[in-house]
Amino acid sequence: MTPFERSQRDGFALRPRSGDPLRALRESAFARFAELGLPASGDENWKYTSLAPLAQLPFAAARPGAASPDSLVRSLAAPGSLQLVFVDGHYRPELSSAAPESGGAFIGSLRAALAERPREVGRELARHADFRRDSLTALNTAFLEDGAFIHLPADTFLAAPIHLFFVATGGGEATLSHPRNLIVAGARSRAAVIETYAGPADATYFTNAVTEVVLGEGAQVEHYKLQQEGARAFHVGLLQVTHGRDSRFRSHSLALGGALARNEVRALFSSEGGDCTLNGLYMGSGRQHLDNRTLIDHKSPRCTSRELYKGVLDGEAHGVFGGRVLVREDAQKTDARQINKNLLLSDGAVIDTKPQLEIFADDVKCAHGAAVGELDEDALFYLRSRGLSPQTARSLLTYAFASELVDSIPVLPLRARVRDLVTSRLPDAGLLREVA
Repeated sequence: MTPFERSQRDGFALRPRSGDPLRALRESAFARFAELGLPASGDENWKYTSLAPLAQLPFAAARPGAASPDSLVRSLAAPGSLQLVFVDGHYRPELSSAAPESGGAFIGSLRAALAERPREVGRELARHADFRRDSLTALNTAFLEDGAFIHLPADTFLAAPIHLFFVATGGGEATLSHPRNLIVAGARSRAAVIETYAGPADATYFTNAVTEVVLGEGAQVEHYKLQQEGARAFHVGLLQVTHGRDSRFRSHSLALGGALARNEVRALFSSEGGDCTLNGLYMGSGRQHLDNRTLIDHKSPRCTSRELYKGVLDGEAHGVFGGRVLVREDAQKTDARQINKNLLLSDGAVIDTKPQLEIFADDVKCAHGAAVGELDEDALFYLRSRGLSPQTARSLLTYAFASELVDSIPVLPLRARVRDLVTSRLPDAGLLREVA
C-alpha cells in the first residue's frame, strides 16, 4: 500500500457515519477504490502517465478555512457571469453571486441541494460517472463533500454563463479536495457552464474533480474548463456527459497548469440524434505532464461527434492524447471525426498520441488522424525577412497554431480571457495581444 492509499484509508475511517445520507454510496465507492488502488502503468488507459510521484505523498483532506482569495477570484472572473466560488473544495457564499430563483431552477451548492432536494439530486448523482471502473472516480465519490448542483427545468434559458471557481489555498501539508458537480439540463433548456481550477504556485495539493452532465431531450449545454493549477499541483478531472434525444453538447478545454494533470471527457449517446463537439488545447513547459483522454460512445443511431485537440509543448514537457470513438452495432448513420495535432517547440518535448476508431456498424461516416511537428522553417524565414526577431516569429506562429481553438469560443469575454492566457505563455505576450 502506498503512502497515498494509506492516508486515504485512514481518512475514510475517521469520517462520521451517523446521519450521512450518502453512507451506503460512500462505503461502496471506497471499497471499490481499495480494490482497484491507484491506476498503474499496466492499465492501458494510464500507459503514458505515471502517478508514482503522487503515490508517495500522504495527502490530507482539505478543510474549510478562513482564507479568502478575493484577488485571485477577481482575476479569474468572466464579466457578466453568475459565480459560484469553492475554496479548497467548499462552497463560499460570501464570494459567490446570488443565484436567481425562477421556474424551479436550482444553481448552487451540491451540499445544500442534498439537504433541500435529496430526491432530485439522488436521481442522477453517481449514476453516470461509473466509480466501479475508475478508482479516482471511486475516491471522489467516497469523499465528495461539495461542488455545484445545477438543475434546469424544461425550456429554461440562461443568458448569463454560470462560472464555477475551484480555488486551492495550499498550506503546510499536501492537501486533497474532491469537487463534485452535477448538471441536469431539462428538455430544450440551454446554458453555458465554465469550470476554472486554480491555486498557488508554491503549494503541493491534489484536485480530484468529477462533473456529471445529464442532457434532456433537445437540451443544449456549452461547457468550458480552464485548468490553471499551481506549478506543484496534481489535477485529475473527469467530465461525464449523457446525451438525451436530439441534445447538443459543446466542450472547450484549456489545460495550462499543474505539475501533473489529466483531463478526461466521456460522452455517451444514450438516445438518437445527439450532437457532441469536444475541443481541447493543452500547453506545457518545463517538466509538466499534461494528459488528455476522451471517449465518445456512439451507442445510438444518427448522432454526430466532432473532436479537435491541439497540444503545444516546450522544454521537457510531456503531452498525452488518447482519443477513442466507439460506434456500436446499432449506431447506424453515425458521423464522427477526430483530429489531434501537436506542436513541439524543443528537442526535449514529448507527445504520445493514440487516436482510436472502433466501428461495429456499416452505415457510418468516420475519420480520425493525428499529427506531430515543429514550426515551419519557411514560415519562420518569411517572418524574419520582414524584420521580426526569431523569438517574435516563433511566438506568432505558435499562437497561429493555437488560435483555431481560441477563436472557437463563442462567449466573447471568455474568449478574450483565454486569448490572454495563451499569449501569456509565449514570449512577446504584449505584442501578441495587439495582433491577436
